[in-house]
Amino acid sequence: MPQTQCTRCGYSDCAHYAQAVGVGEAGINQCPPGGAQGIARLAAITGQAVRPLNQTHGAEGPRALALIDENWCIGCTLCIQACPTDAILGANKLMHTVIPEHCTGCGLCIPVCPVDCIALVNVSGIAAGWAAWSPAQAQHARLRYAQRQQRLADKNPDPDPITPAIDATPALDNKKSAIAAALARARAQRKI
Repeated sequence: MPQTQCTRCGYSDCAHYAQAVGVGEAGINQCPPGGAQGIARLAAITGQAVRPLNQTHGAEGPRALALIDENWCIGCTLCIQACPTDAILGANKLMHTVIPEHCTGCGLCIPVCPVDCIALVNVSGIAAGWAAWSPAQAQHARLRYAQRQQRLADKNPDPDPITPAIDATPALDNKKSAIAAALARARAQRKI
């Protein structure tokens, strides 16, 4: 797998998709970042016939990089939370930026951005699918993802089953209010 961790295959990450392919629960043609060459590689490993990419999961394309328009970033941290490789640097209420060598171009940061200040740009030219990824890039992305998963596990170990869950509704309402206020400020700035 190219290790974008983009979830477009329908699984939570590349490893879960690979496991599903291995046990026959998923087709070998569900990884747009891997493209036709990725499908051919999976066909060779699994002994299945090569077939076209399932377009319901997306289209094969070039390797991308997320870019944040720092003039419009409101510092909500939602993109930071969504990034599977910790490629976004920033702090609450301060602008964020993408660390290019860590970004897999998964696009998971785009739908969570409340001010639409993130765009994907082509960084591999005409190379698309598997050809857009070097083995070193895939290994680096896999390592970054594993480190993030470990950091999150260390930060939030499984809750004690005896301890009652805390109602997060007030915190969520506060966050929504803060984002709504930031959006209003950003819209007002755009009109100036």
